[in-house]
Amino acid sequence: MQTEVVTRVADAVLANVGRAIVNKEDEVRLCLVTLLCEGHLLIEDVPGVGKTMLAKSLARSLDCTFRRIQFTPDLLPSDVTGVRAFNQKISDFEFRPGPVFAQIMLADEINRASPKTQAALLEAMEERQVTIDGETHELPKPFMVMATQNPVEYSGTFPLPEAQLDRFLMKVRLGYLTDKEEANLLGQHKVESPMLELQPVVSPNELKLAQTAVREVFVKPELREYIARLVSRTRGNAEVALGASTRGTLNLYHASQAYAAVQGRSYVIPDDIKTLAESVLAHRIILRPNAEMQGQSAGKLVAGLLEREHVPQLAYDG
Repeated sequence: MQTEVVTRVADAVLANVGRAIVNKEDEVRLCLVTLLCEGHLLIEDVPGVGKTMLAKSLARSLDCTFRRIQFTPDLLPSDVTGVRAFNQKISDFEFRPGPVFAQIMLADEINRASPKTQAALLEAMEERQVTIDGETHELPKPFMVMATQNPVEYSGTFPLPEAQLDRFLMKVRLGYLTDKEEANLLGQHKVESPMLELQPVVSPNELKLAQTAVREVFVKPELREYIARLVSRTRGNAEVALGASTRGTLNLYHASQAYAAVQGRSYVIPDDIKTLAESVLAHRIILRPNAEMQGQSAGKLVAGLLEREHVPQLAYDG
């Protein structure tokens, strides 16, 4: 397998994004894994920790078309997907594409829009197409939705529908910087506009080659069974109202391939799966109300499963 193209893309993107997002290498690496898997990314955290800057810097690192939508309560589905409008010059209706017709789309504060508008992205995220008035329009390739959201307990937000959450390959949280990291940030000269220096470092063709290469990463049958068991344990659990889907199983499998390739390996190890499990599975799990009242969370549940589930002991040649 040509891991060189993957490491070249990974190193270039990580270094470029790192100029704008400091001390968040692990989180940026997870975002890169999502990109390599041709998935969609949800970035959730409190306001002011760099969610939008992370999404924009990742998009700017790619030589792809980019559009941003600021989601608000009055945003309509047609504002996202586009609309058929009458053109007086030709005396006929024509399709006017919305901002979703970009290779990288940033849905900023997606949970501030109504559920109806949020649902406008369902077809685009799953099938890479949009249907307007019975006509289907293909989206450009590559196509990726990067969405940011504030935690649901913040005022003016709407919970994302389960069907849409399931279409995000991964949910990432940034968290606060430490005191020392914030002090160092204040000492940087161009702290006001780090985005101005960012230029594309990866072409669409390089990205496509890397996305193809990660699918060739070898996964032993024991690890496939390990992934399936982990996801299965989220279903039929007394604390869980809705477990992770089969899409979640596939996403964890492909994400582990991409994560291994980013690390320069042509094979997956158990630690790859354990590193990714919470980010890939937790947002797909709906807990029962009594479990939440007792302080349980989807993240804690996945962490508990990782501790209890038997990890295959594998040997690799070379």
